Amino acid sequence: KNIPRLSTKQIKIGNITIGGQNKVLIQSMCNIKTSHVSKVIKQINECADLGADLMRVSVLDEKDAKAIKKIKKGINIPLVADIHFNYKFAISSIRAGADAIRINPGNIGGKKEITAVINECKKYGTVIRIGVNSGSVCTKIDEDNSKITSDIMIKSVKKMLKIFKENDFDNIVLSIKGSDVLETVKAYRLASKKFKYPLHLGITEAGPKEIGTIRSSAGLAPLLIDGIGDTIRISLSDDPVEEIKACKRLLRDLGIIEKGPRLISCPTCGRTQVNLIPLATKILDFIETNDINVTVAVMGCVVNGPGEAKRADIGIAGGKGVWVLFKKGVYQYSCKDELVYDTLIKELLKYK
Repeated sequence: KNIPRLSTKQIKIGNITIGGQNKVLIQSMCNIKTSHVSKVIKQINECADLGADLMRVSVLDEKDAKAIKKIKKGINIPLVADIHFNYKFAISSIRAGADAIRINPGNIGGKKEITAVINECKKYGTVIRIGVNSGSVCTKIDEDNSKITSDIMIKSVKKMLKIFKENDFDNIVLSIKGSDVLETVKAYRLASKKFKYPLHLGITEAGPKEIGTIRSSAGLAPLLIDGIGDTIRISLSDDPVEEIKACKRLLRDLGIIEKGPRLISCPTCGRTQVNLIPLATKILDFIETNDINVTVAVMGCVVNGPGEAKRADIGIAGGKGVWVLFKKGVYQYSCKDELVYDTLIKELLKYK
């Protein structure tokens, strides 16, 4: 059974809803300059095909802001414009059709600039994500602190929300991300008690693929299990499609999404007598790239192999250069090590 989400305000972003439902949405961010329109469209659509519910692009200049109009015509999921330092780029992005904008309280400007952005969002029905990062909180809050704590990040959110309340603007999503896992978890737990707005979860600057996945999972899993979080990003120093895959893996393992590719494979040991590791890697890539809703077990020994293989939708257990294949616990046939990949692919394609 799905872990129920804590109740938050429903916010409509483009053709999707964030918050107020028992669903966690997946997002990532393009790593191509936004003015390179065709490349950005291609990357967004690749992520959408893998399961991204919305995507974010950075806006460094007016050229990037104006590109949003063209990008929107080539994609089918909501687009979030990420703006730092210059509030005028936020206004240009809103006018160009961004479904939401992300602004950082630490660098977007003072009350006058924020109010100008809010007024433009009111005209166009645009959502604002207030995105606090531990590396760039409000200067006055930060100046006497060598370490950015959860309390400091929450103070930064409160300062921004005060301006939003004065301007009667409630179309808000919040994120409070740091690179310190424990402080970030504390910040989100505090936010879930203090604010009604949907929360976008993430660990910022998480690192390259392996480190970033571990660090993000360490921070996001406890929050998601507690019902905190309406949308997530696993930030990796890698291709955005890897972020989408990582998000889906985490949500699938936590039972928050019930459908989707899932691989079980053994770590191998001295008992292994089949070529397991490259096979498991290739099978994982195949089921994720093709988004096949199946649990596959690739097992390489007689201890746990048959048991795990029988409990999967499709399972194979190998020994002495031969694999046996099970479907839903029922033995089907055996095949040689050199034939197993092609054999398994044929079986998996039946699930498409």
